[in-house]
Amino acid sequence: MERAQTAVATVAVTPWTDQRIVDAAPDASSVAAGRKLAAPGPWSETGVNDSLLWGRCQGSGSTPYQVSVDLLAPAYRCSCPSRKFPCKHAIALLLLWSAGGVGEAGGTAEFAQTWAEQRDKRARSRAASPEDRAPADPEAQARRQAERAAKMDAGIEEFTLWLGDLARAGLADARGRERAWWDGVAARLVDAQLPALAEQVRDAGGAIRAGLGDRDLLQLIGRWWMLAQGWSRRQTLPADEQAELRTALGWPIPTAEVLAGESRTGVWSVAGVHRDLGGRLQQQRTWLRDDDGEHVLLLEISGPGSALGTPQLVGSRLRATVGLYPGSSPRRALFDGSPEPAGVARDLGAGMDVASAHAAAAEQLATAPWRVRFPVLLGGVTVAAGEETAVVDAHGHALPLVPEADRTTMLAITGGAPCDVFGEVEDGRLRVLSLVTDDGVVAL
Repeated sequence: MERAQTAVATVAVTPWTDQRIVDAAPDASSVAAGRKLAAPGPWSETGVNDSLLWGRCQGSGSTPYQVSVDLLAPAYRCSCPSRKFPCKHAIALLLLWSAGGVGEAGGTAEFAQTWAEQRDKRARSRAASPEDRAPADPEAQARRQAERAAKMDAGIEEFTLWLGDLARAGLADARGRERAWWDGVAARLVDAQLPALAEQVRDAGGAIRAGLGDRDLLQLIGRWWMLAQGWSRRQTLPADEQAELRTALGWPIPTAEVLAGESRTGVWSVAGVHRDLGGRLQQQRTWLRDDDGEHVLLLEISGPGSALGTPQLVGSRLRATVGLYPGSSPRRALFDGSPEPAGVARDLGAGMDVASAHAAAAEQLATAPWRVRFPVLLGGVTVAAGEETAVVDAHGHALPLVPEADRTTMLAITGGAPCDVFGEVEDGRLRVLSLVTDDGVVAL
């Protein structure tokens, strides 16, 4: 198998640790179910080579489930009906392999080989597909863009009037509004080709019901006003700020246009992954960091009836070319072709203190004022053990954590000792995505 042979030349696969398997699981219940099956009893025809792990697991039916794991991508397949990736059978097989219960095989099982070859074929087809890189008709593209801009102009004008009414009525009035009121405003924004702004307004209705504070609500309304004013004056903005503004409002950029534009090739460390499943649209953010400390963001959005892809493993290193979306640093990106495994990251480079993190976020905000979150690597911070939910640097400066932060797990992993922390700064709070310990980069 061509891809597997190439991968073997770059990295030797060793059994995954228990923590790495847990990090790859979609939820805790899948891990618990997988542990129950991680024994030789239900398994047959297991094997592993330099890129694949496979086996058959006997379930309640007469035919065993066929389980295959691409250890380098990673990717998972099981013939069971579960819609989770990886499912409990794949997790169980990984745990069995981690415990030494799967030996090397003389030949790959036919079902695993067929699946791997099909994935390679699809990847090569996508890479070679001419329509992905075919230039658009300039005249037709300009006409469509003009029509969309006109709809957005009208939508922003109406939204600006609505914001003025909202400000005059006050926050108390906004808090008393039913969810349907917010949904109605969002629906009009969707009609005006402003889907990202519409999603923010729709989510605000639910957030208020969940206890959104006055400070955060006022900040949100201020951001909406800034977006509206920015669009009205977009012709005066630099090209990168115009690109950021279009993204914030929900103007999509075709994949072909991204792949035909600027790109960057190198080795990237997967610094952190976060899945936001709270809204109508699910979101998966994957932060890649190169050895110079530059970040790019892989953003995946999934609507109702569809599922997010399998997340990259935090702490893995990937040799890849990424196409860069227009905008300011850190740029959004997408893989141009399939990334190749390039080992495991022992660290993420030099971290900064809290004051430097605030300064870096402020600098990025000045060039991309439409954004709500920024990546940061803090060096040598400790998790506050008292009532304060924060991390504290060596100078005693604290950075508050987001309300949903799992401080107990952070303390359990670090033992209260200083460590490097990677995460996202959002509205002055830190969402921790990974910790750098003696064992390497650990996903939170």
